[in-house]
Amino acid sequence: MAYVDGYIVAIKKGRMDEYRKIAAEAAAVWKEYGATRTVEAEADDVPYGEITSFPRAVQAQEGETVVFSWIEYPDKATRDACNAKVMADPRMDMDMATGPMNGKTLIFGGFVPFVDSAS
Repeated sequence: MAYVDGYIVAIKKGRMDEYRKIAAEAAAVWKEYGATRTVEAEADDVPYGEITSFPRAVQAQEGETVVFSWIEYPDKATRDACNAKVMADPRMDMDMATGPMNGKTLIFGGFVPFVDSAS
């Protein structure tokens, strides 16, 4: 079964076009090193919850939107090798302080799927 990295992050709304370009370039790098699929999705119907919500999780500020993303791999070993190569690749250098994303709000983790309706 596959392995999945999941991410949510706050993005400055006025810089979404810039983020889309960066995300597309990054997706190609991840695929080059072994990822089978990368998905980037911008919040569309994401209410601000009383206790929890995607905007609360990333402490989205006025003028920011939430992006929910995931990267799929054939297995965890491929993911580990892929991530090591991606992090060492100079194409992935980005200054979080000046980029379109609020790097301080980035939440990520690796997951083992247990239901997959595509399989």
